[in-house]
Amino acid sequence: MEQNFKDILDNMLEAVYVTDIDRRIVYWNKRAEDLTGFMKEEVVGRVCSENILGHVDRRGIPLCKGQCPLSETMADGKPRETMVFLHHKDGFRRPVRVRTSPLRDANGAVTGGIEVFEDAMGYLALEEKIQLLESLTLLDPLTRIGNRRYLEEQLEEKFREFQISGLSLGLLFFDIDHFKRVNDNWGHIVGDRVLTVVASTLKHSLRIYDVLGRWGGEEFLLLLPNLKEGALEEVSDRLRKMVAASDIFLESSHEPLHVTVSGGATLARLGETPQRALERADELLYESKAAGRNCITFG
Repeated sequence: MEQNFKDILDNMLEAVYVTDIDRRIVYWNKRAEDLTGFMKEEVVGRVCSENILGHVDRRGIPLCKGQCPLSETMADGKPRETMVFLHHKDGFRRPVRVRTSPLRDANGAVTGGIEVFEDAMGYLALEEKIQLLESLTLLDPLTRIGNRRYLEEQLEEKFREFQISGLSLGLLFFDIDHFKRVNDNWGHIVGDRVLTVVASTLKHSLRIYDVLGRWGGEEFLLLLPNLKEGALEEVSDRLRKMVAASDIFLESSHEPLHVTVSGGATLARLGETPQRALERADELLYESKAAGRNCITFG
């Protein structure tokens, strides 16, 4: 494979690998290393039937030792697109969207295949996403959104995409105002209700590829990729208002309980670490607290 072609593939946002007609892997790009945990030195030269990635379909049926999408494409020359679950080197399952195409020689004969795959968490329906997060112990059991471990993984993932593509990435921290007062006045059962209502309000107000999770306690983190200019302010304030407008009905009161959130919002900057962007969003959140709460500070 020519060097310039390899350079292009190595800098793609999608993971790519190439096999010969015997399904022996001859190329494995950097994004494939990121998504699977396997370095190219560990896979190049090995055949797919060795079950390195352990692909299974939605029913849990193994694919690599039989008719996987890539082998079917090489057999009939037709491209395919589907969802599979690969086995990460660290042991967990990751949903990936797979596209396969045949490679042909000058005479049109199939000589191998290419598979392009990308993280598919954003393409899963909401219920599927919840089930998957639960199976991977990445789900917060109370609010039914991602937990801190999930957020840490997604932060690294989205930041890597941002540094490669240069497309914007927004970070937004929300903290429920006076949450201790809610627990003190109404009890922890009501406090849990507040957490679930806020989480549900945010969850149902986002795009399918946005990331939401409970960072800890009454704090929520949102990762908002590919925002248009000025959209971070608009989206953040809309979410804040949605929470403030939510009614939390209590058996012990005729009047619904209302809560507000304070926020810190920032755009990731090229060259900085995910941790630095996170710290900046957290600092901005505390500026909102100091400014009287129920507001968002941008920076």
